[in-house]
Formats: sequence, C-alpha cells, structure tokens
Amino acid sequence: MEGDDSEFPPESSEHSHSQRGSVASSVTRAQDVLVYLVTDSAVHLCVEGVGCVSVQEMGRSVREALNVPDSAQDAFAFWLCSPLLELQLKPKHQPYKLCRQWQDLLYRFTEASEDDIAQDEPCLQYRRNVFYPKIKELQIKDEGVLRLLYDEARMNILDGRYPCDPEHWLALGALSCAIELGTGLEEQKVIAAIREKKLSSFLPGHLVVGGGFLSTLRGKGARQAELEQSLLREYQTLSQDASQDPTHYLRQYLSTCHTLPYYGCAFFSADIDKPAQGILHRGGRKAVTVGISLEGVYVMDVKEKHVLLGLRFNELSWDHSYPDGEGDSHILWLEFDGEEAGTPVNKLLKIYSKQAELMSGLIEFCVELRSAGEAAATGMDGEVAPAQAPADQVGTAERPRGNRRGKLRRQSSVVCSRVHSLNTISYVDDGKEIKRLKPKRAASFFTRQAPPQDYAAVQVAESLEQG
Repeated sequence: MEGDDSEFPPESSEHSHSQRGSVASSVTRAQDVLVYLVTDSAVHLCVEGVGCVSVQEMGRSVREALNVPDSAQDAFAFWLCSPLLELQLKPKHQPYKLCRQWQDLLYRFTEASEDDIAQDEPCLQYRRNVFYPKIKELQIKDEGVLRLLYDEARMNILDGRYPCDPEHWLALGALSCAIELGTGLEEQKVIAAIREKKLSSFLPGHLVVGGGFLSTLRGKGARQAELEQSLLREYQTLSQDASQDPTHYLRQYLSTCHTLPYYGCAFFSADIDKPAQGILHRGGRKAVTVGISLEGVYVMDVKEKHVLLGLRFNELSWDHSYPDGEGDSHILWLEFDGEEAGTPVNKLLKIYSKQAELMSGLIEFCVELRSAGEAAATGMDGEVAPAQAPADQVGTAERPRGNRRGKLRRQSSVVCSRVHSLNTISYVDDGKEIKRLKPKRAASFFTRQAPPQDYAAVQVAESLEQG
C-alpha cells in the first residue's frame, strides 16, 4: 500500500478494531525510540514520557542528531510507515498514540485482510515534507541535508514511484555512481563496482529485471551488459569535469528530479476502471498510484510505470463520495477538460480507494495554501516553472482562461498524460445527473475548484442534439 498525507481525519473512539492497551503506563517512563531514515539507518533516541511526546518535540532531538540546521527544519517531517499505509504526521501529533491506533487506521484506509492488519507494524520515519516547495530545496547548501533529500529521491526513482524516461534514469544513474563511487574511476573499476552493488542500485528495478519481450529473447545477461555500458558511458561523460565537489552532484541529482512533475508527492494506492474491451466489453479495474503535491494530481499506472493523467489544480475540479451501500467504494472524482470526437467535453475520472478521503483532504489543503498566498510568500507559486516542466508534457503550458486544449495525442514519454487509455465519463447533464450524453451545461459538476480556473465547463449551443 502506498500513500498518504498529513490531513488524515481524527479516528472515532467507537467501534475500534484495535486490541492494543492504554498508553498511560508509558506517559512518564523513559523509552528507547528508533527514528528511521529511508536508507533503513536509524536515529536512536531515549525519550521521557514517550506516550505524550509530540512530533514537534521529537523533531528537535532528531535534527540535533542529524545536524540539520534550523534553516532546513521545514524540509522534513515525521511519517508513520508500513507496507500497508504511509501517513505524514502534523507537528501536534503524538507518534506513540498513533502507533497504538494503527490497526484502526488500517481498517479505515486500506483493503488489507484481518491477518495482514494483525501482523502489520508501523515504523517512525524522518522524510521529506510534502509541503516543502521545490524552489526552497535548491537553496539548501548543507551537504548532510542534501544527502537526506538525495537518498529519498533515489529510492523513489529506483522503486519506480517517480517514472522517468531513459535520458533521465541514465543521467540519474550516472550521478548516483559519481556520488556513491566518486568520479574519474577507470572503466573496469566502475563496472566491477556496479556489479558488486548490483545494477538495481543505480537504475530503476523494473528496467533491470524487465525490458519487454525482445529483451527476454536476447536474454537477461545481454540486457544487463547493455545497461551497464550505457551507464558507463554516461558516467564517463560526467567524470570529464571531476573538479566538482560532492554537493554539486547531489544538487544536480535533485534538480534533475525536479523536472519530474510528481517529485515530492504523497502517494496513495487506488484503482480505476479499465476501458471495456473485446466482444463482451469486459472491463475490470487497473491498479494505480495517485500522487498529490503542491502543484497538482498525478495518476500513474502501477504496472507500466507511466503517467495516465497529470493535472495542475487550476485544471481540475474534484470531490469525494462515500459508499452508498455495502460493497461500494470510496471514490475520488476528478473532472477536467477533454475532447470526444473533436468536441470539447468535460471528463470525469472515478478513482476507487479507501484513501479517497485522505486524497480529497490533501488536495483541499494544497488549494487553500495557494489561495492564501502562502506558497507565493515563500517564493513558490505552486506552478511548474517553464524551465522545470518537461517540454512535451501535456497540459503544462499556460493557457488563457476559457481556451481549450489542443487534440490529445499518444505520447511516448512516461511523463505525458494518456487520457485515451482512461475509462472516463465524458458528459454531465446540467450538473444534476451523470449520464453519457452530449455536453450541455454551464457550470462544473463539482464546486470544489482552485481559483483562478484554467479549467472551464463546456458550453454548447441549444441546437446541439441530445442523446
């Protein structure tokens, strides 16, 4: 299970599934606490009254242990993480008490079985803060802080959470070699080091073990050798300027990651409907990851490791609906501009997830930050800067309000939206009832929007045939 945000609602004390006891016995007792980093190393703390210690109080001790300067303290946050759920905590949260409620949170926000929930245990992690602007990250000069940010970005690249194109993952892999191995090494030493650490320590794992049908025919060994040589060439190009200090490569790695629109997202596990296929028009559901950041919402294919839909907040409306009955799902609705047979329409995407409430809350909070001008006050307006946005990303160029997108075409880049592959509801009649109709309405179906809107409801002449 992936996912999360800091805005998870308070858990009701009634009908609790958790069998864990009171925290009263731990209020005054000193206990050892391990705060993990993404590299699985840990900061060891001895905390008095751990049952009542807040994230804010614990943060001071962790920053002191890691030598994080006060100027960079907002770059990081505490998370409770397990294979089933990830939650970023607020400064006022008390980690120990939330650990005691972990089973309740799993029942509420995951589809995990009772056995899996009973065996799951969270760990406390110190990771990047979802609400920390990218532009402030590039102003950091402390090598230790840059290393912490690099470690997390690298993990997300290798795990496929940050899908990227070959030119990106090769460049990032070479930078990792320079950071981990140093620059200026001879060819044989580089190859030996790569093989010792394994190729998956430098390149995304799904590329190393996968590669498609043709790669299977060539054999795993041939593909590994090809990737090694590509990585070596990129590393040798990088090593031509061996005078750079380590912080240069750390910052360059982060800068490259910043070109990916979903860098710094909180991630959620979900499903969407597959388009009907075959004579019987069978559909089913596809597993997706939903990433939400200060800039927008990104729906990514878990299996294929590419973007299905990427929208900035001013390009969408959204809402969250609760299940109507037993067996129904929580749904996050995304509404955005599109085309149907050359006609501008409003499209609705249904995202099924028990974390829909978390996703909706995070979107709302990010929109409020933008509206209040907090992001602008820190030098970050919430938009992807033209220099940072991929040149071929669909929907990232500035558009005057009311203008429509050009025709969406199939893109080869993993960063580009693939709206054609989504099973969306294309029309909404008068904002009252969802139907597959030709468009005729004057307002968004949803009222939850981020002003000012580039997104615009479809307005069609009265003479347009309804059907």
